[in-house]
Amino acid sequence: MTRVGVHRLVRILRRGARVLLLVLAAIGAGFGATLGAARLAPRPAVFLPAGLALVTVVAAAGCWLVLRGQPRHRRARSTVLSAALLLVVTTLAVTTSLPDHPATPPPVPGLAYWQLDTGSRLAYVKRAGTGPVRSTPVVVLHGGPGIPDMAGDVAFFGQLAGLGFDVYVYDQLGAGSSTRLTGPTGYSIDRDVADLEQIRRVIGAEQMILIGHSYGAGLAAHYLAGHPGRVAKLVLSSPAPIDPADRSSDRATAGLEVGPRLRSYVAALAPRALLGYALLQVNPVAAHAYLGDAEADARNDTILTITAPALHCSPQLVSPVHGSGFYALQYPQSATAHPPRDIRPALTGLPTPTLIFKGSCDYLSWHSATTYRQALPDSELIYLPGAGHNTYQDQPGAVINAIRAFLTAQTPPQAPYQPTTPPDGYQGPP
Repeated sequence: MTRVGVHRLVRILRRGARVLLLVLAAIGAGFGATLGAARLAPRPAVFLPAGLALVTVVAAAGCWLVLRGQPRHRRARSTVLSAALLLVVTTLAVTTSLPDHPATPPPVPGLAYWQLDTGSRLAYVKRAGTGPVRSTPVVVLHGGPGIPDMAGDVAFFGQLAGLGFDVYVYDQLGAGSSTRLTGPTGYSIDRDVADLEQIRRVIGAEQMILIGHSYGAGLAAHYLAGHPGRVAKLVLSSPAPIDPADRSSDRATAGLEVGPRLRSYVAALAPRALLGYALLQVNPVAAHAYLGDAEADARNDTILTITAPALHCSPQLVSPVHGSGFYALQYPQSATAHPPRDIRPALTGLPTPTLIFKGSCDYLSWHSATTYRQALPDSELIYLPGAGHNTYQDQPGAVINAIRAFLTAQTPPQAPYQPTTPPDGYQGPP
């Protein structure tokens, strides 16, 4: 390359760097102005124009600076470039003001509703026990929080009705077909515990058998800690950590391949989704006013569907996510929420019979499962090679057979795993 060509390349690179800095400065200024205004006034009609105005001002000022420093014979080309840049930045800002129109998930056959004294209206499906009906019902607690699978859970855990158990599967507050709150700050594990106690009263049960998956297992443990006499037996699938120092829940997408990981980033960084999440960190009321439940939940469904392969050892088992609750999931772990209390002292020594499932490629730590076993003296851990986080989807036969034996006091088909350290072949974190 000649010296003239090198100089021309350097000029192009410098110009490109200036343009990039201008774009970043305009977007950053607008984003910061939006969040700052949302702290003071949680109305989109106030904080969105504030951000849009600053984006436009910064972009226009940057374009003027670019033009001001250009020789006269290059100014026409720079004018066109600056106008295009201003249009792109302003268009990007405007897209944060235009809501999506999400699709409505299909209803689940047999759906009914509980209207609880807590104020929650919760959707549920009951599978009545057949044959001699047992007095203690089974209540299934889905994961998330805010990630129900009503149809799948009814089909799988509904099999226990054949043993004489009434089986209840319900959508927790803020998810599926259940109530969305008018403000995100009402979502918490304590509210879910209160709802569960109301459910026990509504169905007229002295005790319940709780089957909890992931967050649902943590919810079952919190309920047990507060109502130890109301739980006859406990089944925990890939239980959420109850040790506050265990941060393995942050690894939910650790097993994703490059393609799904990039798609999840694209979905999460879409302007409206990104701004809604950022607003939730500074003012949940502003976030909810800007990104309504229907749109937020639909965007949440999209991201969760993309990242679902990380929940399994085999990505072929993945099915789309419908009916998730964005605010039920995201607010409890946001910067403005209070972290849940440490319930290990309240659990330690409780005699409740407990069955724990742990898969070989679960993204949660091994410690997250053994913490429950250490706290509950009448507990057993079943290790499942070839199962991911969603154990009952990856190893359905092994899981349902173990649950049947556990609930009917039969010899388990698989010997419990006794050591404290994970076995050879375990792929998750310690």
